[in-house]
Amino acid sequence: MHSAPETEMAKVIIHATITLDGFMADPDGGIDWMFGFPTADEDQAVVGKVMAELGAVVGGANREQTVEDDGQPYGGMLKIPVFLVTHTAHDPVEKNGVTYTFVVDDIAHAVALARSTAGSKAVSPLGGSISRQCLKLGLVDEIHLDVVPILLGDGISLFAGLGERISLRRIHTSAFASETHMIYGIEK
Repeated sequence: MHSAPETEMAKVIIHATITLDGFMADPDGGIDWMFGFPTADEDQAVVGKVMAELGAVVGGANREQTVEDDGQPYGGMLKIPVFLVTHTAHDPVEKNGVTYTFVVDDIAHAVALARSTAGSKAVSPLGGSISRQCLKLGLVDEIHLDVVPILLGDGISLFAGLGERISLRRIHTSAFASETHMIYGIEK
């Protein structure tokens, strides 16, 4: 008797643009510092490749459980399912061709749902808190960072507060105009 072939589970990748000092937003959550740097076509291709790989994202819901235009993953450019971790149940929200599903207090379940939905594509946790929780739970396969040449000095960190050591292996590094692109695998 032959067993059914195993289907490949979606890879979970943290994908973020950060400052050289490790911040993903200024102290007020602003990201205007991200723009205005010289870029080359190769920089756009690196980011475009990651975005094309994504099949779903996992994020945190805001307190009102609404989806604001400025809170849409990747500025609303990706039309992929979004799973939002929340503390209270809420019906799914459809906005601009994207379905936002709310998952109560269970990030592992949210990632499992996103993986199931993404199929052979990747899942990306969004934001520092969600990314750190996924790392602590051992759910992350890779980290993709686009580092821009600026020091904010203060802001919202992607990894501060992780509270544990996680070993990484370098998969790829590239730099073209002003950004440096780094991909690391998680040692499991």
